[in-house]
Amino acid sequence: MTKESKMMSGIILLSVTTIMFGGNFLLGVLSGSYPEMELTEFQQAMFRAGHGHAGVLVILALIAQLLVDQTQLSNRWKWVVRGGFPVGAVLVSGGFFAAAAGAGRTEPNAFIAILYIGIAVLAISLIALGLGLIRK
Repeated sequence: MTKESKMMSGIILLSVTTIMFGGNFLLGVLSGSYPEMELTEFQQAMFRAGHGHAGVLVILALIAQLLVDQTQLSNRWKWVVRGGFPVGAVLVSGGFFAAAAGAGRTEPNAFIAILYIGIAVLAISLIALGLGLIRK
């Protein structure tokens, strides 16, 4: 494991605490502990999706750090991939939350664009990592 992978993995692992806090808060909201925060079914589904995607994509970001070390990518592309996975995770997850923000919302708002930007960042990272591994 390179020092770059160790550093990025440490940062990613520290970010898991935000997912844990968010999950605890979401559980409170969905179980009725915050009666002033009534959510529509759409909002509940989007918030669950945002939280679920955060957890899964952070695990993918950790695995990617190790795989990047095994590629023949240039240093610039290695950093694009190293950063792309965690940034993509934040954008995808954040896109679900932002698109459902607002009282009584039953459909996505304009912030759904954040989700699509995150998908693009992840796609670029996945393709670059995959090609880098195949080329080696």
